[in-house]
Order: sequence, then C-alpha cells, then structure tokens
Amino acid sequence: MAQSDILQSDKPQAARILMLEDSPLDAELIREHLERISPQPQIERVESRATYMTALEHGGFDLILADFSLPDFDGMTALEMASKAVPEIPFIFVSGVLGEEVAIESFRHGATDYVLKQRLIRLPAAVERALAEAREKAEHRRAQHQKELLVRELSHRVKNTMAMVMSLVRRTARSSATVEQYADVLLGRLRAMADAHALLFETNWSQAELLEVIHRTLAPYIQGRGGRFHIEAGPLVHLDPKAALSLSMVLNELTTNAVKYGALSHEKGSVVIRWDRDDTAEAPLVMFDWEEIDGPTVQPPEDNGFGTTLIERSVQYELQGKASLNYEPTGLKCRLTFPVPVLD
Repeated sequence: MAQSDILQSDKPQAARILMLEDSPLDAELIREHLERISPQPQIERVESRATYMTALEHGGFDLILADFSLPDFDGMTALEMASKAVPEIPFIFVSGVLGEEVAIESFRHGATDYVLKQRLIRLPAAVERALAEAREKAEHRRAQHQKELLVRELSHRVKNTMAMVMSLVRRTARSSATVEQYADVLLGRLRAMADAHALLFETNWSQAELLEVIHRTLAPYIQGRGGRFHIEAGPLVHLDPKAALSLSMVLNELTTNAVKYGALSHEKGSVVIRWDRDDTAEAPLVMFDWEEIDGPTVQPPEDNGFGTTLIERSVQYELQGKASLNYEPTGLKCRLTFPVPVLD
C-alpha cells in the first residue's frame, strides 16, 4: 500500500446525517452551517413520516437532525421511532419552538441535544460533540463485546484444558506401576502442555511455528543430550493452537519413551527429527518423521499403552491426520501425516 493510501485511510470519514425538515429554507440554512464541519457531512433530507420511516429502515446514518413541528407528525414521535429503530444513533432537535419543558422531556426520551433555529451557529459544535460521544460509546461497546468474546473463549479453553488434565491423570494412573513412575510420567505430560501454552501465549494464542514447538518440547530432555538430537529443519509450518498443543503432547510421549526404552536410553543412541510439506495436494500436508538410531533392539509392544494411544488419538482427532509407528530393530520410526492447519 502506498503512503498516500495510508494517509488517506487515516482521514476521518464524513458523517452521514439524516435531516427531518419540511421547510426548504430552514434546510438550506442548516446545510450552510454544517458545511463548517470537516470533513463536510453527507446529508439526506426527508420531509414526511413515510420517507423518515423508510430512511430509518435503510439505516447507515451517524446522526439525526429533526424539526419538532412537522405537518403529519411531531418531533417526539420521530424521536420515539428513532429510539426503537436505531437507539445508538444520536438525535438532535433543531427547532424554533422548543420550550424548556419540552426540551427536558425530549432528553428523558433519549434526545442528545437541541439547537434553536434562531441560534444555528451552535449547530456545528453540537453535531461534532454528538458524533464524538457516539464514536466513544461505539468503541466502548466494541471493547465490551470483545471482552465478552475473550471471556467465553477463555472459559472454553480452560474447560478443554481441565478435561485433558483430568484424562491424563486418570489414564496415567492406570498405566503406572508405582507412585514414583506415576508422578514422573504425569509431570512430564503436564510440563509439555504448559510449555505449549506458554509458547502460544507469547504469540497471543494465534499460532506457533513447528520448529519452535519442537525446541520448547525437547528443551527439558536436551540437557546432557544435546548432541543426540538431530533436527533437520524443513519448510516453515505454522500451527494453530490446537495443533501446537497436540504435537507437543505427541513429541513428549515419543521423547519420554526414547529416554526410558529407546535410543536415548543407550549412550550411543540418537534421534533424528525431520519434516516436509506437500503443497501439490488439494489439501496441503505435513509429513513429520521421528527416527531413533543406534539404540537397543526394540520389539513391538504386545498391548498399546496409554502413550501409544495418546499419540494415535491426538494425531487422528486433533490434527485430523494419522500416525504410523514402526518398531524396527534399528529403532522406532514414527511418521505423522496431517493437513497444514488453516489459520484465521
């Protein structure tokens, strides 16, 4: 975008004003005074109840100016109609016969201000003030709406997180032989969740880069084993929050298993991590590989434990992909294939 376009977009937009006025002369005088406002507002004039009602139905106005005495209805009725149809739009009476009692009554019914036709010099300031107050109120409503959305989203995420934690607590307890093993495995899984959450928090819970998710998840295990992790960085892949959390949990399970039973339990063993993406398919895919090398001879487990189940289900349900676990004599090989997340 050119700088001139940026400067142009920063300029305030001309207000759209609906004028309810049956006198052509008074309407022209009002227009002349409103021309002092910068940028000059766009004014649509209506004269009757029918045309006024039609204009309210079409909407798109920022402010309403209305005479109090009209041929086929009165200003208070016009105010009532506006309050029902467009309650957020400021309403200013411009009249030559508005007494103090009527003015007070109009305020009670929602009028923003009133200007006497004998003192139209006040009109530009009254209009600008009403528009500024309306913008401030609109911004407050937007901020309040955003706050409500954030609270609902936070509540949803907390519920999901607590449900996952409760599931981890129960399933880890079932698959643990001792209290020490239970505490060690559970803390590792919870740490993986916490690290992924921390990474997403740094990006305002929008997205996380796959490479950064790998580094965060492996950080607790790399100490003392730095040279045994070989990360062959592939193309840039951004993950949405759900995908980042799921991949972090999967990586934690793979690493924990490698430390206890696989390549990282052997002093010469190592792990190679690589990935690629296929953008030629209708739905672009990520192919993520975990390969253990020079570890002890591995055998396929007789029964799938919770760790294997967690990997398979996380990839299937959270990443909408599939996991392939091959227990080769040279070490475990795992391939995760899942669609590239579509980010908002």
